[in-house]
Amino acid sequence: MQCGDRQMTWEEAVSWLRIQPDKTELVSACYFDDPLEAAAQRFYNSLEWQAVRALLPNKPGAVLDVGAGRGIASYALSVDGWDVTALEPDASALVGAGAIATLSKLTPKPINIVQDWGETLPFEDACFDVVHARQVLHHAKDLNQFCKELIRVLRPGGMLIATREHVVDNPEGLRAFLDTHPLHSLYGGENAFTLQEYLDALASGLAPVIALSPWETPVNYFPAKYPDVRKAASRKIFWPFPALLPDWVVRRVSRRLSDPGRLYTFIGYRSQL
Repeated sequence: MQCGDRQMTWEEAVSWLRIQPDKTELVSACYFDDPLEAAAQRFYNSLEWQAVRALLPNKPGAVLDVGAGRGIASYALSVDGWDVTALEPDASALVGAGAIATLSKLTPKPINIVQDWGETLPFEDACFDVVHARQVLHHAKDLNQFCKELIRVLRPGGMLIATREHVVDNPEGLRAFLDTHPLHSLYGGENAFTLQEYLDALASGLAPVIALSPWETPVNYFPAKYPDVRKAASRKIFWPFPALLPDWVVRRVSRRLSDPGRLYTFIGYRSQL
């Protein structure tokens, strides 16, 4: 779909989605709804954020929120006590730096907003305790360079956490994923990589790198709930009693999924050396 004789911007694509009568549930699940403050608070209270919080270090420090979008994760991090720098190249008041500025007025500490791209971060080496990226790495123009930059600005021992990243197995899977994505046809900015491509890009400066598959953490399967995950796993292996399916079986089935665009979360730590 085009806007006039050109492709839509991300802001225009989201604006289009928000007025579709059959997309209300999707808009809410993506936190694209208004009022912005209520959407951010709903994200903060979500099972997804509770699961992310459990993965983060116990002691808040300096965090870089990469590709911060409209700022829901930056808001959550700030409310939890982190000193937040939000990196977001888009100036939009709906899905970019303008929205983050609105939320910053509601946080315990102002969010430092930087409008730039992840492949060339405007920060000194080793200046963040955590780099957080929600649904961001799969948008990279150069995944290896992007990850190299994120690792560069991490302090020794610092954590990189990249959540809800789209995974495909091959070019055919990528095409299938893009063909079914609700916004890709509008603005053309979606993408996905293979699991090995993510791991290779992250392993160049992090050890260990942990990959959490679609049903291993609520970070990936939210807004679904765990009973839904059990039912889906049971269908995959023709098990008739979802409530009795052991957690370890759910995890094993999760790692064998091949759905194009399935979500993974990655965690890695920069070497102390």
